[in-house]
Amino acid sequence: MLLAGAASADAEPSAAEYNLYAEGKYDEAIRAGLARNDAAGLRDAARATLAQEGTRDTPCLECLERAEGLARRAIAADPKLPDAWVYLAYSLGLKAQIEGPLRARLKDYPEQIKSALDAALAIDPKNAWALAARAGWNIAIVRGGGKTLARLFYGATLKKGLDDFAAAFAAAPDNIIVHYQYALTLSEYDTVHYRDYIAAALTHVVSSTADTAYGHLMQKRAGELLELLKKGDRDTFDTRVRKYQGYP
Repeated sequence: MLLAGAASADAEPSAAEYNLYAEGKYDEAIRAGLARNDAAGLRDAARATLAQEGTRDTPCLECLERAEGLARRAIAADPKLPDAWVYLAYSLGLKAQIEGPLRARLKDYPEQIKSALDAALAIDPKNAWALAARAGWNIAIVRGGGKTLARLFYGATLKKGLDDFAAAFAAAPDNIIVHYQYALTLSEYDTVHYRDYIAAALTHVVSSTADTAYGHLMQKRAGELLELLKKGDRDTFDTRVRKYQGYP
């Protein structure tokens, strides 16, 4: 799961509040965000809720619904916060993976996710989190429905996904979480064809510097995946990728 490491510059939390998130004190970070009782506080509470979800061994649908609700409340209070739109998209995407493709389509999750990400990018066209999330959305739609149906029903293509990842790398070259999500997304799509790209991305994550507890956890997971990839243990690798993508 991809998650932003810092809020937008136009509505930053206090240093003390951000440190709670960075140190992995998610319950405290959620309470601090709610205590602010404003759009930025609700956005930050959504981020901490999603980060906490990313640390679980078993997905929590109730937790994702809470994150979705916080993101929607932040958007209602201030629709110009791009990260709130991104957190809404992530929440819906993770819910879709738990609920399954049929229910996701019935609830129109794919369109809702795309609309949320487009809204974020309309506000901040170089938002690396939104670009990477839209990249993952394109590739997931192609993987799930095939190239023709993905293009006809959603306008999704593999090229758009890869182009958005390239744009995300250009916007935030040192962002290890974007590189990690790139590796996970390609692993889920086609490990054989993209093996060298996946290995390079995982190596980049492992060898870079993480500045949050969430980042350190993603580095640990990247190291595990890289070792499995090198060993050629595809079954364990594929199972671990699905787990880290948030599937039950």
